[in-house]
Amino acid sequence: MPLNGLARKILQAQPGEERAVGLAFLYFFLLLCSYYLLRPLRDAMAASAGLNYLPWLFTATFVVMLTLTPFFGMLVSRVRKQLLLPITYGFFAFNLLVFYLLFKERPDSQWVAIAFFVWLSVFNMFVVSIFWSFMADVFRDEEAKRLFGPIAAGGGTGAILGPLIAQVLVVRIGIDGLVGLSLLLLLATLPCIRGLARWAQQRHGHFMLPSTDPRARIGGSAMAGVGLVAKSPYLLGVFAIIALGSITGTFMYFELQHIAAGAYPEIGPRTAFYARLDVGVNILAFVLQGFIAARLIRGFELGGALLATPLVALASFAWLAMMPTLMPLAISQVIRRAGDFGVARPCREVLFTIVDQETKYKAKNFIDTVLQRFGDMVGGWLHVVLQLAGFALAGFALLCGAAMVLTGLVAGWLGREFIRREKEAGIGPA
Repeated sequence: MPLNGLARKILQAQPGEERAVGLAFLYFFLLLCSYYLLRPLRDAMAASAGLNYLPWLFTATFVVMLTLTPFFGMLVSRVRKQLLLPITYGFFAFNLLVFYLLFKERPDSQWVAIAFFVWLSVFNMFVVSIFWSFMADVFRDEEAKRLFGPIAAGGGTGAILGPLIAQVLVVRIGIDGLVGLSLLLLLATLPCIRGLARWAQQRHGHFMLPSTDPRARIGGSAMAGVGLVAKSPYLLGVFAIIALGSITGTFMYFELQHIAAGAYPEIGPRTAFYARLDVGVNILAFVLQGFIAARLIRGFELGGALLATPLVALASFAWLAMMPTLMPLAISQVIRRAGDFGVARPCREVLFTIVDQETKYKAKNFIDTVLQRFGDMVGGWLHVVLQLAGFALAGFALLCGAAMVLTGLVAGWLGREFIRREKEAGIGPA
């Protein structure tokens, strides 16, 4: 059914794009609803496993991510593009089936809880990174500038409903029931992927290619993403803003875990607290994704839009430094995470619309998974060292504020570099 004028205006869609935007919205909705059903449970399990183990959990996540990267690079090199996402999602769906059986048989196992924490941290980074690689391949530069914000709002909708569903159903269907529901939602993304590939073939003619066509596969080395990032100042700049966000986010996550564990000693109320936090983050992110991100890019160019999140985060960290208590910390987390999901993430994805396909799928995935989790690990151990040196919440807030200043400088450079590359490619600004 064609979108009416109001809906088309909200989604920034032009005639012929409505079906693709709708499929991408639904795809991201299902994907993040699947993840956010389980995220509050993961955060509650972290305290149950022992807060002293948090740096080790982050380290284990990085090691697992590093181990999986060569296998994913091999998959990207050898498998046709239209099969890449179904195979990847099928693998993670099988993992969810295994956890469903484990939680059904051993719901109180500490080792199962630890494995689930690490696995969900890996799962989230891989499936979301591949989603945005796919979007950068389906939509062209000008289309992405208009549509990535509204498409991201699909994920925001799923991210709002996921923790709400978890709050309502966890008592009725148990942990294993939530995992089973998450599995079904993940499998429901596969028809959306197929439909988007068909639309891209009709619109741009580059997806549904025969297996004998060399363009059907991306090719290259399995570890090409590492070299691509190391040789490119542009990609290193993207990594820098992600790494700074990861380190500051880990500082705040650890502080929140310690304070919340004292305020909510039981896992049930603690899970509900994290679910409420996620709902707040995701409602604000939804508004930013659906109504603000694309307009910021149009009004202030990509560089100006990239600057918005670190500036707002800087203000929230300044407030937290003056009032280092649970409520300002929780509100600061909502503001920072919503800004990252709602504005910074769609803007970062636009940066990849002007790179080649090997960079989109290999270098981008390496940055979004291994390097981002490397930033988390560094942040975790740095938090331990600084805490031993006497740092408290106010001191960490000041350090995070300084990191936001540096993030703003790098973001401004990336915006200018993107415009330069657009001009070199002969692409006019949207």
